[in-house]
Amino acid sequence: MSDFLPLIPRHFKATLTATAFAVGLFTASVAPSSAEELNREQVETIVKEYLLNNPEVIRDAMSELERREQLAEQQARESALTDSADALFNSKHQVVLGNPQGDVTLVEFFDYNCGYCKRAYSDMARLIEEDSNLRVVLKEFPVLGQGSAEAAQIAVAVNELAPEKYADFHQALLLQRGQANHASALKAATDLGLSEEDIGKVVTGPIPRATIEEVYGLADRLGLTGTPSYVVGNQVVPGAIGYDALKTQIAEMRN
Repeated sequence: MSDFLPLIPRHFKATLTATAFAVGLFTASVAPSSAEELNREQVETIVKEYLLNNPEVIRDAMSELERREQLAEQQARESALTDSADALFNSKHQVVLGNPQGDVTLVEFFDYNCGYCKRAYSDMARLIEEDSNLRVVLKEFPVLGQGSAEAAQIAVAVNELAPEKYADFHQALLLQRGQANHASALKAATDLGLSEEDIGKVVTGPIPRATIEEVYGLADRLGLTGTPSYVVGNQVVPGAIGYDALKTQIAEMRN
């Protein structure tokens, strides 16, 4: 089965896996003495008849399998959060907005070409404005192509050269119309008074690569594949969940 599973749709994979799971539960319940008296064909016939007469077993098995997978995923993320806490919350490469000494840290993984990230910008800005004790860490996570990677490299350069101008650069690039890429990111940076020559020196140096590779490593360990994704305190929150949900997560961290 493993040879062809990668070639079939995910929901079919889940059904096949759940069926195998259900069969395993059923055959495991057969007494050893009874199983020894049956040949393979007889066992397969019994299992087939059982599943045809009790199709809900597959549904129940899929639910149980999903529950176990979600639990395993959550446990893996919790372990990754603990192991990666320093790089996640205190990396020398990261951008910090809001209150650097805030009692709750909200980490956002974002891409400048992500439509959901663009729409979520107002949520982040509102949270920072309303919550004077919130610390926000931004992670450049370019996953949407070459333009995103180019924009992220220049963003890292802006933070390296003039960290006090990063917030304005970040806003300009997320709120602009059109594709984020080297040209649009460079314009946003030079409009803020940064030198194209200075930016070029940083972009061709080791810092942007090290910064972005660190973020890719964090995302991989946390199981994050898309943007935006958040970490609020000790909770991983994938997806654009909106202002109210983020505010609730922050409040829960304080309780």
